[in-house]
Amino acid sequence: MNSFFRSLLSTLVVLAFFSTVEAQPVAYPDTKTIDHADEYFGVGVSDPYRWLEDDTSAAVADWVKRQNTVTFDYLAKIPFRTELKKRVEQLYNYPKYSSPWRKGPYYVYTKNDGLQNQSVYYIQKGLDEQPEVFIDPNKLSPDGTTRLSSLVFSDDAKYFVYSISKGGSDWLEFFVGDVATKTLLPDHIRWAKVTGMSWYNDGFFYSAYDPPTDTSKALSAKNENHKVYYHKVGTKQSEDRLVFQDPENPQRFHFAGMTKSKGYLLLSVSDRGRGKDGNAISVRDTAVETKMFTPVITEFDHQFAVVDNVGDKLIMVTNKDAPNKKVVLVDPQKPGEQNWTVLIPEKPEPIEFVSSAGGKLFVGYLKDVATRVYVYSTDGKMENEIVFPTLGTAGGFGGEPDDKSVFYTFTSFTFPTNIYQYDIASKISKLFRASEVKFDPEAFETRQVFYTSFDGTRVPMFIVHRKGLILDGSNPALLYGYGGFNIKVMPSFSSTLPALLEQGVVYAVANIRGGGEYGEQWHLAGTKLKKMNVFNDFISAAEWLVANKYTSPARLAVQGGSNGGLLVGAVSNMRPDLFKVALPAVGVMDMLRYQKFTIGWNWKPDYGSSDDSTEFRYISKYSPVHNISPKEYPATLVTTADHDDRVVPAHSFKYIATLQKNQQGKNPTLIRIDTKSGHGSSNTQKLIESVADIYSFLLFNLGVTPKNNTPN
Repeated sequence: MNSFFRSLLSTLVVLAFFSTVEAQPVAYPDTKTIDHADEYFGVGVSDPYRWLEDDTSAAVADWVKRQNTVTFDYLAKIPFRTELKKRVEQLYNYPKYSSPWRKGPYYVYTKNDGLQNQSVYYIQKGLDEQPEVFIDPNKLSPDGTTRLSSLVFSDDAKYFVYSISKGGSDWLEFFVGDVATKTLLPDHIRWAKVTGMSWYNDGFFYSAYDPPTDTSKALSAKNENHKVYYHKVGTKQSEDRLVFQDPENPQRFHFAGMTKSKGYLLLSVSDRGRGKDGNAISVRDTAVETKMFTPVITEFDHQFAVVDNVGDKLIMVTNKDAPNKKVVLVDPQKPGEQNWTVLIPEKPEPIEFVSSAGGKLFVGYLKDVATRVYVYSTDGKMENEIVFPTLGTAGGFGGEPDDKSVFYTFTSFTFPTNIYQYDIASKISKLFRASEVKFDPEAFETRQVFYTSFDGTRVPMFIVHRKGLILDGSNPALLYGYGGFNIKVMPSFSSTLPALLEQGVVYAVANIRGGGEYGEQWHLAGTKLKKMNVFNDFISAAEWLVANKYTSPARLAVQGGSNGGLLVGAVSNMRPDLFKVALPAVGVMDMLRYQKFTIGWNWKPDYGSSDDSTEFRYISKYSPVHNISPKEYPATLVTTADHDDRVVPAHSFKYIATLQKNQQGKNPTLIRIDTKSGHGSSNTQKLIESVADIYSFLLFNLGVTPKNNTPN
């Protein structure tokens, strides 16, 4: 049989399989309902799947098993799933490095050879010296699901402390070791969460919660009364000194850390449990080490971040009277706003970050969702711009006060991440390490367009696709969005995305309101009683893609994770006719109860709360779980994980149970529940498996038969 007839036969077999699957609706597991309802300000709200919130019960475990059986049986029947996974793995299999950072005589960086479950930490004396393995997290657990979250050296580079996360949980454990010998000391700290690690003398500051009453239910425990401790090397956790707590305000976050120049110990406090999006700051003079902190910022309505101290004054970044942020100099002894010195005034472009190194300030701005970085003196004089290869995203630029150079990364959708070294004295950047990914950027192109949303707002969107795209409305497309928490969705390279682009998929990213792409005003325009702007911006993006013939509703998929999962759930309810496939990951789906799980109360500044009568009535109109009704919904693959203690899996459980009950069409509505993973894949293998399954579901339900058209 010649190649033409083999190809024809293969195509006919696949088409026949598609027809067979479409003719046989999925048989979903039975999900029991209970007679339960809550009353909100005189309004009764039924919650028949409340029992799915108990993710440690045997009944829920059985339900998870039955749902996964149906889902993985469905995925196993997709004829190209195995080959697509091989392609995703091939694309992901290349060495990946972090930027190096310096502490004392050492440079430290991470490297993943390609398919290692966890990146390995290396250390070297001097950039020209031979690196040595410092810590290999792959040896921390047999299945590779224990992740090393952070590594911090003491100021004299004598000690190190690292934190680990098990199975994707946000709970952290700390271990302390000797740098020279690379050996661990007996020190072991548990139940840390939402914390950094900041060294001072022979110990470090960190934040933690009290151990859960029932440690077997730690993943679902409500997190309150955040405390700051100081741990001295060589002592037990029970001996750690309590530095600060505020039991009268149990839903506040407390962080303590040293300024880089070691002039002050800072205490930052946020009151997000009351819906406040800012933070207060107090200081303590480390030379005196008094037990009391001196208040510097006492409000919670605006954001303040200390970059460093210059002598006895603090350099701060704030959005106080400056939605796009400004940089100010504050004297802790005269903290009143009237005494501030503005070093860098607010500009039309929002500040993305400010870092310090080598006696300079590195200030990153956003210009239409692309990074611009300028170097300033510590007295606020702009010295020069750091020029990048194209429009994209840059990050890094931090370092020690005596550094002579800094490292940074640069990336864009079709520009793999490279690492650069910037010499502070000469003001020259040089390529330090180029990406080794096997990817031909010349085969693809990226456009940035600006579309008009429902209310006339101008919204940017990136579109990536193969060159030579024909705009006839027949292209499969994937639209991604987030829209929340002041988070920016920046142009960046994903090594797995080419697996879709190669098959003719158009990839679009809508920079909708609620994010931070245009500063605090853009963020606030998508929060609380304006959250519907986020969903309507996303719908307008989809309508623009259809109107401009990039795709059609029958060929369009939508994707988002976490807050973006909420986005996908909401727009699927609002406009199921506009999308063929929906891919909500770890979404916040029960908006009436999100604040009752683990650390969910901390999202009130963005969402508002059903505890408020006005906000309840608004939220109830879009909460994904509560706005599903009998109709035809897009083909939906919900993804979550058993160790997600940030957005607990109950959100996804209740959502899919409601969706399966109400789906009126033949489109599948499935849930993929990973194990030993959390708010993201806990290791490389799980990441590849998850991406391959999502891509397989996506292509299959868009009617795409993958071809071997990989660019040379």
